[in-house]
Amino acid sequence: MSQAPARPLSVFLIAGEESGDVLGAGLMRELGVLTGGAIAFTGIGGPRMEAAGLASLFPMDDITAIGVGQVVAGLPRILKRLREAADAVVRARPDVLVLIDAPDFTHRVAHKVRSRLPDLPIVKYVAPTVWVWRPGRAKAMKPDVDRVLAVLPFEPEVMARLDGPPTTYVGHPLLGMLDEIRPNAEEALRRDGKPPLLLVLPGSRRSELQRLGPLFGDVLARLVAQVPDLELVLPTLPRRRAEVGAMVAGWTVTPRIVVDEAEKHAAFRRARAAFAASGTVTLELALAGIPSIATYRVHWLEARFAYHVLNITSAILPNLILGEKAIPEYLQWYIDPPAMAAVLARLIEGGPEREAQLAAFERLGELMGVDGETPSRRAARAVLEVAGRPAPTAP
Repeated sequence: MSQAPARPLSVFLIAGEESGDVLGAGLMRELGVLTGGAIAFTGIGGPRMEAAGLASLFPMDDITAIGVGQVVAGLPRILKRLREAADAVVRARPDVLVLIDAPDFTHRVAHKVRSRLPDLPIVKYVAPTVWVWRPGRAKAMKPDVDRVLAVLPFEPEVMARLDGPPTTYVGHPLLGMLDEIRPNAEEALRRDGKPPLLLVLPGSRRSELQRLGPLFGDVLARLVAQVPDLELVLPTLPRRRAEVGAMVAGWTVTPRIVVDEAEKHAAFRRARAAFAASGTVTLELALAGIPSIATYRVHWLEARFAYHVLNITSAILPNLILGEKAIPEYLQWYIDPPAMAAVLARLIEGGPEREAQLAAFERLGELMGVDGETPSRRAARAVLEVAGRPAPTAP
């Protein structure tokens, strides 16, 4: 007598911000593959998750707020959406609830849902940055979250040390796009060719362009005086094209601005070195094998506040993962344009500093490896395990 097929797995997802939408869409696709399509999605997400089959209960932007002013102005809306999200989960009674990024919103949803559906498995995809500040958040979320899926390899140990929920490292989403940013044999030869290509990455937020634009122009002018035969490429977002154009108009050097994603990836595969604002892009550069320096500057009041509350020894993700200052960082009071230009020149021309970074990037790849599976596939396996429907492991 044949066994009746298992009913479709019901998954409720809540994502906030563009990064959460990207992660959510990848997770949905892999869950569909691992369950053979026997799955149903409900929840809140952005355009990528909607394209993957989610009918969002309300616009994802309604729960995304950045900056104190935006939070205060949007508080009534956010509180309303918080109640609606928790109520929707309770009505749906899914097999598992997956909360992606947006910790301030999703942790409150988890708390409300846990009090009403205490047996519902709850997964948090992307660990809160308790290793940066507010470490008490780890222990605070433990009663409401059954599993955290971490994107950085040191986070499971940190969460355990801080008495947080069980945490599984599934890999950073950048690991799923290595073929797009790493060179093939021909492109690797181009990295050593003439003229050398330097990636210029001053950030994508308007405030970053305003604060860092003059600094980047200064450093690049000094660099070109030392390495005159240099190709400069500045990837940016389409919506920032006009602002970036206005910014570089005041520079004495003129980078080529690219807004197409494929052009950006092609530049990564050909780049000899990079000059970047601190952020996720430093990890992207390291995984692509591109030696770089990083910088950042905020308002002096923010810097003083950060000095007293942050618990990190570096602002550069690859340095944090490696536990060493592999990538030179010039932050706030330690910004030094002549020194920055000199280091970039040496990274371009070659020598011990360049070789040391390349060796560090090899170690970084080993630390972040995920046994050949993509981060989305590993995340999907973890969700199914928490839901009580583990998928067979790959042969």
